[in-house]
Amino acid sequence: MTDQAFAQADPDWLALIGVAREWFAGPLGRQLLEEERRVLEEELARFFGGYLVHYGPPASQLPKAPQIHCSVRLGAPPDVEIVCEEQSWPLVEHAADLVLLQHGLDFSLSPHGLLREAARSVRPGGHLLIVGINPWSAWGLRHYFAGDGLRQARCFAPTRVGDWLNLLGFALEKRRFGCYRPPLASDAWQARLARLETWGGTWQPPGAGFYLLVARKLVVGLRPLRQVRREPMGKLVPLPVAKVSRRNSEP
Repeated sequence: MTDQAFAQADPDWLALIGVAREWFAGPLGRQLLEEERRVLEEELARFFGGYLVHYGPPASQLPKAPQIHCSVRLGAPPDVEIVCEEQSWPLVEHAADLVLLQHGLDFSLSPHGLLREAARSVRPGGHLLIVGINPWSAWGLRHYFAGDGLRQARCFAPTRVGDWLNLLGFALEKRRFGCYRPPLASDAWQARLARLETWGGTWQPPGAGFYLLVARKLVVGLRPLRQVRREPMGKLVPLPVAKVSRRNSEP
């Protein structure tokens, strides 16, 4: 899609992405992205393959994936290699080993459509990583009262996103949380509360600012089998066995 053709894109979607990028460029958005980068790079270090596709409004540098051959960013211009709308990815089916949606669902007009497009692009056995703002946190609470771009975020619960992934044929492998400091603009308070990140990273309580879901696309036709409940068996009771007299049984 050329920039001239992209001028015909949905103006509401373009405005939403613009508001989101402006917020992520601010102090609170940068704080959130910095904590996400640390967690993402820990996870991406264990994956290998040909292509990683990134979609999301943050315009910061992509997290490092040392064992991935090529990383591509797609979405609204600028700072993307492939220009496209959220439901019109110009990728063939099963094109990517990894797809990373970094706040793509949070700032989306059609989250179900976006998730289907991302799922279609992952090869069987590949992985889909989703980063979102945790609604059950101080960050999620702030978006209801904020007067900035965070107000536009949708903040889906990780359990809800996990259900969507299951319907699309993905198995959830891991769920992580990060950014335990509250959304305070004061640098002094952020320095005082820095220890919360160490504590939260160790214990992983669910009240963090963002969540990361790691899901694997199942091979076509294969789904995890539900474990059948086994009813308890009764005790084996020995039964008396009639003795056979060889004397009587012989002719």
